[in-house]
Amino acid sequence: MNASTIHPVLLCGGSGTRLWPLSRKALPKQFAPLIGNKSLLQLTLERLTGLNRNVTCVTSEDHRFLVREAMDNAEVQGRQILEPVPRNTAAAMAAAALLADPDDLLLFAPSDHHIPDAALFAATVRAGVEAALAGRIVTFGVAPSFPSTAYGYIEAAGATGHGASRVVARFVEKPTAAVAESLILHGGYCWNAGIFLVQARTLVAALRTHAPDILATCERAAAAVSVDGSFLRLDREAFEGCRSESIDYAVLEKHADVAVVRFEGTWSDVGSWNAVALLHPADDAGNRLTGMASALHSRNTFVHAPHRPVVALGTEDLIIVDTPDAVLVAGAGCAEQVAEVVRMLAREGKAVATEHRRVVRPWGAYDSLDTGERFQVKRLTVKPGGKLSLQMHHHRAEHWIVVKGMAKATRGGEVVLVRENESIYLPSGTIHRLENPGKTMLEVIEVQTGGYLGEDDIVRFDDTYGRCAAVEVRGEVELAFPQPAFQSTAALAVGAAA
Repeated sequence: MNASTIHPVLLCGGSGTRLWPLSRKALPKQFAPLIGNKSLLQLTLERLTGLNRNVTCVTSEDHRFLVREAMDNAEVQGRQILEPVPRNTAAAMAAAALLADPDDLLLFAPSDHHIPDAALFAATVRAGVEAALAGRIVTFGVAPSFPSTAYGYIEAAGATGHGASRVVARFVEKPTAAVAESLILHGGYCWNAGIFLVQARTLVAALRTHAPDILATCERAAAAVSVDGSFLRLDREAFEGCRSESIDYAVLEKHADVAVVRFEGTWSDVGSWNAVALLHPADDAGNRLTGMASALHSRNTFVHAPHRPVVALGTEDLIIVDTPDAVLVAGAGCAEQVAEVVRMLAREGKAVATEHRRVVRPWGAYDSLDTGERFQVKRLTVKPGGKLSLQMHHHRAEHWIVVKGMAKATRGGEVVLVRENESIYLPSGTIHRLENPGKTMLEVIEVQTGGYLGEDDIVRFDDTYGRCAAVEVRGEVELAFPQPAFQSTAALAVGAAA
């Protein structure tokens, strides 16, 4: 193995509150289509192909199929380390290092940053290889373009003697405006991008010195890891016992051998709607418009409108974000307070705080188009080869109308091919399944009728994606039951959506 081969590890955590309503807990910002109809995760994966097409992603069980889809779209290979619960970057990086070869040179990178110059990024990372192989933890700092109070800073001292890297003198927490200005004027400081290059053995040794409790719990979780194809599931009981702390606090601020390589290109952590706005060109009045947005007699207004026409008339210093089920209108100076909106909506019990109308599933997605007393209409999109679980509903009947492609429908003991402009009726209590046997996307309109239409009215008998085992849904643990005699190879679970 080439010792200088770089093994990217993407950290795919995050709750997605700062870019609400586009980003939500069920679909954090790294998975949302944000730039050119691509997610930040896909753009990050594409950027990393200049270093290695084999990538490890650390993510949650809930988001594993979103990660897999992004990896497929970016044409990269690799595995996913699944965290049972979020425990911040120290634990995520510890688990990845423990599950790697000790000599592996690991590049840890957030999955939600935007760096348009992939070639410059790859060259900057390679400039840190010599220092990393010499036993240092290498971090990458961004040349600051203004005195930001949203980022931490790194002070660089003299050269390390290993390539372009310099010794880190100290880390500075997110400063006040006055302090940030003084750091810029002083020179020698850069923004902390949260990207690290380090050999697995070096990181493990640093954790053993500075955060032995985190390392110990991650060692137990990694030792009991279960492998499911490309998914590596950390042991839940052990990992839940780990304290939550960032790698900066747990290790970097205490460690002696830290080096920094300066990145001179454009970088954004896309941490607010103002940051998103800056990714788009401005017109002569400072308006930044995306999708189907228009502006008239307006200044310095950002409009995100991917789904329908949105017109800003006579506005100034506004952020307008339109989604199918929620609209945000905010003063540009309030962009950092969007998380407060999410907390308010959550306290009020409104589902839009955390969930989208369109829900992604491993087989595709469903979009709730309309709902009323005793009925609900959904649009299902099923990927080629995708199939919903074999299931049954106690309280609702379903009517499937195929609008594009061809469906393979299981209804009781029969299997029926349903073509475009054809339909099939599924009475309540009928065991059924929808599949896409074709090579193009299948689109189906599903009309549900009945006295109860909740997503928890599902008895699942078999599932291609391994969702029949007991899993946690909405804070409650589903119950796994013995499989009925007519199908002995699968488990049955109650309470999860299709």
